[in-house]
Amino acid sequence: MPDLNVLALTTIGAYQRHLSPLKGFRCAHAALFGGESCSAAVARIITEHGLAGGRAAIVARFGTCRQAYSHLAGRVTGGGRVQGVCCCGPLPIPFRCG
Repeated sequence: MPDLNVLALTTIGAYQRHLSPLKGFRCAHAALFGGESCSAAVARIITEHGLAGGRAAIVARFGTCRQAYSHLAGRVTGGGRVQGVCCCGPLPIPFRCG
């Protein structure tokens, strides 16, 4: 059985290389606060602490992203400048806000 850390990092890398560029926007956390996206943050956490050791930090990051999405969704305007997707639920939810 492959190491779960390696499997998780490989999956995140494939997502970042192949799927993320197709969507054309960033997660809500990165859209609101700047800095690294959730996928980059989770990859960093796994690299530094492992999947099991970083579990609390990963859950916290997704919680913060969910809050960022709620904040941005409350500011939605017709011709908004900020675009992103809430990556914290079962389905990605695109948003645009100003």
